[in-house]
Amino acid sequence: MTLTRPSLGVVDGSAPRPRPGLGRAVAVLVLVALAALIPLLGPSAALHGTGEAAAPGTGGIGLLRTVLFAALCVPVGELFVNRLARYVPGAPPAMPRSWAPYAAAAGFVAALALASVVSTGNLVPNSPADLDVGGLYATRDGKLALLEVNAFAVAGLCALSRRPVTQLWPLAAVVVAEALRAHPPTEHSPLLGSGLTLVHLTCATLWVGGLLYALRTLRGWGVREAGAALLGLYARVAAVLLAAITATGVWSSLRRMPPDTVVHQLTETAYGRVLLAKVILMVAVVALALWARIRLRRATDPLAACSPARAEVVALGVVVAVSGLLTALPVPIRW
Repeated sequence: MTLTRPSLGVVDGSAPRPRPGLGRAVAVLVLVALAALIPLLGPSAALHGTGEAAAPGTGGIGLLRTVLFAALCVPVGELFVNRLARYVPGAPPAMPRSWAPYAAAAGFVAALALASVVSTGNLVPNSPADLDVGGLYATRDGKLALLEVNAFAVAGLCALSRRPVTQLWPLAAVVVAEALRAHPPTEHSPLLGSGLTLVHLTCATLWVGGLLYALRTLRGWGVREAGAALLGLYARVAAVLLAAITATGVWSSLRRMPPDTVVHQLTETAYGRVLLAKVILMVAVVALALWARIRLRRATDPLAACSPARAEVVALGVVVAVSGLLTALPVPIRW
């Protein structure tokens, strides 16, 4: 597989010319719509028969967290791959157009909606009169929600500035806020849990966002040698990221589900069922990553690795949606 499209010959002037990228754009919109169904419809399926009660608006909150996670992945991945591209010999100077401003806008809206839920005591507001914005400053969750809203706003301004690399700091603030939010002080060893989530979320955003932007970069470069070198650099870093994601994910899961209850909770609790689905998806992602790495090393054209890498991006998008759903479900009980 090469990055250049073969010539299709002379096109009849009377025939309508297809708009470039239209089919790809439609496919992306369809995939995004399907991914949105996971957090929206997932709670009822995951909670069925468990006897657990879902919090109000679980589906909507899961969708908002999915958007928030995706909004983190896009700019972090761009910064990551731009850094890697500096080490590629003969790399073309042109890079794909940044999606960071759009991601920051989406993240801002999602964070603002989540903050509105926090302001009503984690209840879905029925009208603006239900919101207690001033009350956000009085609670830990409220302050973290406001931090995320402001961080995405600053990240968007940084993305539009002459030094887009400065958006790294507000994005890091969002990751820290998410890590702290996921582990309240009432939890056993909350600092350890926050540290694990911090590493897990950081590595996941680098992996997902980095692969997306690397494939966009390869398609725009059109230079086989440079493209293969960039993909090889990303693959080496991704192996380390995968190891860190696996280690922190397993450790975090065992903290919430003690070893002697794992089998039961994976099938009898909503959290465990969704976690099991995430693990199965991650196995598929790892298989696609290994396939891409083998092609990168052994294929006549190393850029043949782009095919399984594209499938890997789609699978990772589903994992992000499942992760958003996971954060909205009841945490399993430690027996």
